[in-house]
Amino acid sequence: MKAHSELRLLPWSGPDGKPCYLSTDDASSHLSRLADTTEAAQLDVGQELLEHAIEVIVDAEPGPAELRLLARDLTEALRDTLRVAVSRGHRLPAPNPAAPGDEEAGPRSPAAAFS
Repeated sequence: MKAHSELRLLPWSGPDGKPCYLSTDDASSHLSRLADTTEAAQLDVGQELLEHAIEVIVDAEPGPAELRLLARDLTEALRDTLRVAVSRGHRLPAPNPAAPGDEEAGPRSPAAAFS
């Protein structure tokens, strides 16, 4: 099993609004699974809100109250999505450093992809 290298930012805040972190090397622990499930639910809500926002903007002439509510909900969804992105980004494996003088290090795409 891979040794734990960093705290995991959890997808919820503490009672005082500060971030919560998990320290474990067990990705299948109860709290890790709960965090995974919560992240998935937050991303689903964000997707649903985006679809709703598009409908409101395209199909209707929303009033100020509806737009304020939509902006508040979208702001909360964006906050949650950014927290998920940061948490998942921190858990990505570190890239292998390129050898000194290896200017061509990094991802390569076949030439056909650019035609």
